[in-house]
Amino acid sequence: MEEKKEVAAMTRSRFPDGFRILKGKQEYVTYIEHSSLRVWYSETSWRYEPHCHSAVEIIMPIRGEVTYNLGEEDYRVQADEVLIVPPEWMHGLSMEAGSARYLFLFEPANLFSMRDMSLIKEVLRKPIYLRDRPGAQQSIRGLLAQVVENYEKRDFLWNSMCYSYLLQMYVQLGRLYTPADQRRSSDGPNRVDPEIIDSARLFIDQNYMRPITLADVSAFTGFSECYFSRTFKQQTGQSFSESLRIKRVAMAAEMLIHSRHSIQKIASSAGFGSVATFNRVFRTAKNCTPSRYREIYGDFLKE
Repeated sequence: MEEKKEVAAMTRSRFPDGFRILKGKQEYVTYIEHSSLRVWYSETSWRYEPHCHSAVEIIMPIRGEVTYNLGEEDYRVQADEVLIVPPEWMHGLSMEAGSARYLFLFEPANLFSMRDMSLIKEVLRKPIYLRDRPGAQQSIRGLLAQVVENYEKRDFLWNSMCYSYLLQMYVQLGRLYTPADQRRSSDGPNRVDPEIIDSARLFIDQNYMRPITLADVSAFTGFSECYFSRTFKQQTGQSFSESLRIKRVAMAAEMLIHSRHSIQKIASSAGFGSVATFNRVFRTAKNCTPSRYREIYGDFLKE
């Protein structure tokens, strides 16, 4: 009962292409089925109070400017610039009359499933404001324009096509902002064996629903627990347990929205040992309980 009251208290704002749901300062970003990307165009003056969410947010003004407040710093993003806000950064924004912009929201986990993306995670932990770099700005705005085109056409596998352009964008950002000495060290003689990571990810994909351990996956790859654990963290930026937890939460989230299974059944199917553990881990990852997540996104998909 309490959860239903809390859901009802959420602010649900209707846009031409879906909802934005806000509870306090936490925003729950909704996506079209089979996608994890939103693109909003607006030429209406507005102000959005400080909030945060699990999605990456990108602003690309078309004319005029959009003002972002990130902590103690304001960014006045112009029509030839781009601002990228990492997940869970508190930010407020406003746009004056006469301006127009595209706003992109997307979940970054799909991009960071690429092994070498871990090499630029530190670069992407802080906002990136592309200004005074005409070549890079033009190139990245061109990639974002391709995202817009594919998003609006909605051809078969459009979500994957959009992510292919976002991946190209991150590659350019990584090369632009990663110091030269770090780029060289990533290709040095101590780089880790990629077969270990490939084997581990295959093992996780095939066995996440079972009570697997570090000993199980290291044995599967053929290496000691110590060597495997160190190598996996070095290459991916995550421990094996973190990677397994992310996989289980992602699969549970899909089942919560697209099935009528009970919470207990979903917890078991996603590999959680108990409903209590499922609730705790899911709440930490998604900032809400599994039941509330189903209420929010289930209602959205019915609209």
